[in-house]
Amino acid sequence: MPHAALAHPPRWLTAAQLHPAPCAAVRDWLFDQGSLTRRLTALSNNAFSVTPLEEGWQTLRADECVALGIPAGSQGWVREVYLRGHGDIWVFARSVAARSALEGSGLDLHQLGSRSLGELLFSDRAFDRGAIEVTRYPAPLLPAEVRDERLWGRRSCFSRGELGVLVAEIFLPRLWHQAGVEAV
Repeated sequence: MPHAALAHPPRWLTAAQLHPAPCAAVRDWLFDQGSLTRRLTALSNNAFSVTPLEEGWQTLRADECVALGIPAGSQGWVREVYLRGHGDIWVFARSVAARSALEGSGLDLHQLGSRSLGELLFSDRAFDRGAIEVTRYPAPLLPAEVRDERLWGRRSCFSRGELGVLVAEIFLPRLWHQAGVEAV
């Protein structure tokens, strides 16, 4: 289904707007300001990996354009990956950056391969992380093999000058199981 035709796009909410709020353990994961890569690496006892799914220039979704402060229908770099622990898919991540800001920024996203974008963003002190927003991510936007209803997701924008990199992370059931969290 084309993203433009999505009947119910993600409705991103701040912690203050979230009602009813999820349990404390889920909130801890959703609103953690630290590196998700580092947290997943610790949870997996260093058996963490990144599996790239899709990368390239695309027309960004409307909610992404709004978050990046760019015109609707803008082109951007899209990177979709699985974050894995012990080979299990724990998180689906979608990162986007506007073409207009990315070109000439010195950030070369297409060379990441199986390295974590999060680790890059957290290791570069020039990036500032914006507010974390959360949603129940629409199933049609997920890859078929992990498609499920009402999965918790979060996003935040990492900014450096004119460049904004919007990172969305969707938490999958196997992560909650591994973390011992009842994610309702």
